[in-house]
Amino acid sequence: MSVDQEVIPERAQAEPAAPVSTATVVAYAAVGVLLFGWFLFGWLVLQQGFIDSVGEAAGTGFALLLLVAIVGSVRRNRR
Repeated sequence: MSVDQEVIPERAQAEPAAPVSTATVVAYAAVGVLLFGWFLFGWLVLQQGFIDSVGEAAGTGFALLLLVAIVGSVRRNRR
């Protein structure tokens, strides 16, 4: 059984991704350093335990990623 190539619609090409700006890379690096500092503060200064500190830093990171996704979605839909 063969498939007729004319019957299959062509896929729409996705838009090429825009290059990431230097400011974005610097901001992500700064957030990473701050999250690591938050982890160390909770673990070593507050002495709340390793797993608790990892969970708190990861939760904060995921919340920031959710915020970035929401802002990006709103900005994209405005165009």
